Amino acid sequence: MRSSFFFVHPACIIEAEMDMEYDHSTYISPLTWRYGSEEMKGIFSEKHKRQLLRRVWIALARAESKAGLVTPEQVAELEAHKDDIDIERATEIENVIHHDLMAEIKTYAEQCPLAGGIIHLGATSMDALDNADAVRFREAMALTIKRLDDLIEALSEKAEKYKAVPTMAFTHIQPAEITTIGYRLAQTIQDLVNDRKDTAEALRSIKGKGMKGAVGTAASYTVLLSGTGISAEELETMVMEELGIQAFPAATQTYTRKQDLKIIASLSSIAATLHRFSLDLRILQSPPIGEFSEPFGKKQVGSSAMPFKRNPINSEKICSLSRIVESQYQAAWMNASTSILERTLDDSANRRIFIPEAFIALDEMLLTELKVVRGMNIHSTATERLMADYGIFASTERLLMELGKRGADRQEMHEVIREESLAAWQSVQEGKGNPLKENLMKDKRIREYLTEDEISSLLDAHGYTGDAVARTDKVIKEALSVIRL
Repeated sequence: MRSSFFFVHPACIIEAEMDMEYDHSTYISPLTWRYGSEEMKGIFSEKHKRQLLRRVWIALARAESKAGLVTPEQVAELEAHKDDIDIERATEIENVIHHDLMAEIKTYAEQCPLAGGIIHLGATSMDALDNADAVRFREAMALTIKRLDDLIEALSEKAEKYKAVPTMAFTHIQPAEITTIGYRLAQTIQDLVNDRKDTAEALRSIKGKGMKGAVGTAASYTVLLSGTGISAEELETMVMEELGIQAFPAATQTYTRKQDLKIIASLSSIAATLHRFSLDLRILQSPPIGEFSEPFGKKQVGSSAMPFKRNPINSEKICSLSRIVESQYQAAWMNASTSILERTLDDSANRRIFIPEAFIALDEMLLTELKVVRGMNIHSTATERLMADYGIFASTERLLMELGKRGADRQEMHEVIREESLAAWQSVQEGKGNPLKENLMKDKRIREYLTEDEISSLLDAHGYTGDAVARTDKVIKEALSVIRL
């Protein structure tokens, strides 16, 4: 299989670039080869991480060159080797010195004999790592927003097409009143638009640590820059401008881990929306309802034992992966709340795992949901069957309102309709069809106030959708205005 990942095992090194192969003789995360896009996985690749680290070191060296601490030739050499990532060599060094960042610095330095001695000058590890992470998280958030926009647009197209098509609504997973297919979809669109706004705000708020040294006081830079005419804060500004991000005004050895919590919270919220929609689709795809179904390929196998099965595997996958995304919130919360004094290292290992996993799993969910929405089927025969069996019950409310307007005793008419409805419900449960409309049209107590034609018209549930169409239009209009800004 082809991939662009690097897997490092204590006993061996398996290097797999775009033109190389890896096998499954050892554990490989499904997020590496089964789920998520190559674009998202590329953002969280080890190669890209090290490229970002080199961007930070080049930006630092360029700023220090303005202070006379680094020569233009040294900066040029760093630039020339910025993409010469050698993970195998860095791993060899790390296995000896047991410090991953220093191993990368030494690898870079070997490639840059003129500039090797000034790489990371004045910095601590997190000056490089946290700023690189901030850039990477911005890239991942931007891609997530692009996925959201595609999904919102696809759902809006479906909602527009079906906004006036009546269908049974369900409360407590029991038939209730009438809604429209488009209005049902509008609920998910509305949630996704709110998720998109929150994610965009989280993206806008991402900041780097800046160049603040071991405990955030910039003491090392202050000493280094003494007599140069450039302050530590000015140097930090130059570095961050080149990286395209802002720095937190204050930091410890790291940026506040509340930032990670905010990022994961936004991803978790999207996952919740996708889970809810997918769970609804699974229920609506069940044969007793049978109104919606996700796309199913001609050669697709539903079950190894039951050839007739058409399982909603895409929606089930989304629900499954959503639990992975949601579960990462706890790790982010613990990191934010237990970052003792100026630094503890017990966030380091888990951040390598849960942040990429959350982004990649959500990426797979969004791509899968987009495929489901674009290809999902809406079965009109099932919709009409539901309306015929249960829609009549909902429209009795409209009949009751009209009887009240005609002068009938509301309580008396309520009891008449209740009695007839219970009898009709029993008939439906026995598979005999719904006789409620005919029974109410013939009921003498109701006929005192309404003709048969009037009763028949009032009991036509297709028109009992309130202002669902107008509200769907409003949701679609807002959604499209947000994603097309």
